[in-house]
Amino acid sequence: MSEVTQLAESLHPHEVKVLRAFDASKDDDFCTEEDLAKRSGLEVAQVGSALGRLQVKGLTRIGSRLPRTEVSLTETGQRYFQRYTPIVRIISALKKASDTGAQLTIKDIQTREKLDSSEISEAIGELKQEGVVRIAAGGIVELTGTSSTTAESLQKLIRLLHEGTKPLLDFTPSEQTLIKKFSQKRGKPNEPFRVDERESRRFGLTETGKVVVQQILKEGTRDEITLLTPEMLKDGSWRNKRFRKYTISLQPARIVAGKKHPYREFLDLVKAKLVSMGFEEMRGGLIENEFWNMDALFMPQFHPARETHDVYFVKEPRLSAPIPEPFLSQVAGAHEHGGHTGSSGWGYTFDRMRTRRLVLRSQGTAVSARTLAATPHVPGKYFSIARCFRYDQVDATHAPDFFQIEGIVLGPDINFRTLLGLLTLFAREVAQAQEIRFAPAYFPFTEPSVEVHVRHPRLGWIELGGAGLFRPEVRLPLSVEVPVIAWGLGLDRMAMVALDIHDIRDLFSADLEMIRSKRVQY
Repeated sequence: MSEVTQLAESLHPHEVKVLRAFDASKDDDFCTEEDLAKRSGLEVAQVGSALGRLQVKGLTRIGSRLPRTEVSLTETGQRYFQRYTPIVRIISALKKASDTGAQLTIKDIQTREKLDSSEISEAIGELKQEGVVRIAAGGIVELTGTSSTTAESLQKLIRLLHEGTKPLLDFTPSEQTLIKKFSQKRGKPNEPFRVDERESRRFGLTETGKVVVQQILKEGTRDEITLLTPEMLKDGSWRNKRFRKYTISLQPARIVAGKKHPYREFLDLVKAKLVSMGFEEMRGGLIENEFWNMDALFMPQFHPARETHDVYFVKEPRLSAPIPEPFLSQVAGAHEHGGHTGSSGWGYTFDRMRTRRLVLRSQGTAVSARTLAATPHVPGKYFSIARCFRYDQVDATHAPDFFQIEGIVLGPDINFRTLLGLLTLFAREVAQAQEIRFAPAYFPFTEPSVEVHVRHPRLGWIELGGAGLFRPEVRLPLSVEVPVIAWGLGLDRMAMVALDIHDIRDLFSADLEMIRSKRVQY
């Protein structure tokens, strides 16, 4: 048996169908996975799997790679397919009201159609811009008689995309503009369309592949079966069947033993190192009130970092239990006039109700503040691996949720030099950094303050976090008389250096091969 015949007979039925889908007589017959799926009658996923195996066998090759922009519906878009877009529903509600002589306000429409506040405001704004509606006296919404081209076009696009993902170039320029306007982007997560940049690959046959195709065409197709049944033996039908051959030279499937995720392993090792250095662990909840998250840290209530673009607020319940005394009064005094700290404070009226608002913890220092108020050991060393949340644009070094290694050391002999020594130790031992530098910084709760930077092998200098000595306005209202040094370092970025990862998103990757291969080097 020739090598070509042997190779042809070893192919999976899906591989045979994909090979037959190519035109072996043409040197330039390059096809996408979608083209081959149409020709072969297979699913796109089946074609992709077969092409991968055929490439390994040297029968197909990639001819070109082209970027392609694809459009699909989000969960919001699927919901709009079932219940129509807010624009359509608002127009429909106003028409029905007009027929019965009723008048509707924006609140009435929102209640009737069960729309979110963001949906109703965006839809009304779009309709006003088109001149479809106007707001009359008393907040009454009225139709002007002008039809909405956006409503019709938007619903048409949603119907088309409900059938599946489509290339952006398949749409007209005006439709592309509408898609981009109503696509998910930063600050607008609840839009109906998702635009993704993908790579379109075109596949062709190798010279060996062409020979194998000719062999397949020469032999013709016969049913291939994997099981010989008594019925086949009885009626002799097995003579016209092709049996799947066993390839005993194939490697068996790899059995992978379970292991810790490399990032989980990194966090455990960090904890073990700090415990071995004599640190005690601090713990705290993911949901914190503004008092411990910000006020107790002498962060003024007018500080810009407290606005919604940086902090996630809890919708329900909005407020925590009352803040215990004497901490509330002492912290309020420090903010308003300095209290007994020797400071003049921030000079504003402290809002004692606002301090109870609940947020997702935005910094690990909140755990340190609670620890200082709980009569810590003096001298004492504490740490916390705290998960924090801040509204941020996702990129190679930023994520909206992240781990901080938070720590405090308190004692009568603690000073800034002690802090720099600890930070150097952490950067070398935990992040495995070879190059470290410090830069002056400002934080409302520490003075002096410093930022720690390390050099990443590929990304260059990256900031690990901030540190400093707690100001008297922080520790004295919490009844701590001795100096306290504190730091909050980004564990995710330290893990990037230690694990040789170049994108922070890879810490949570679903790539099993990467997860299995990464090891913390110590």
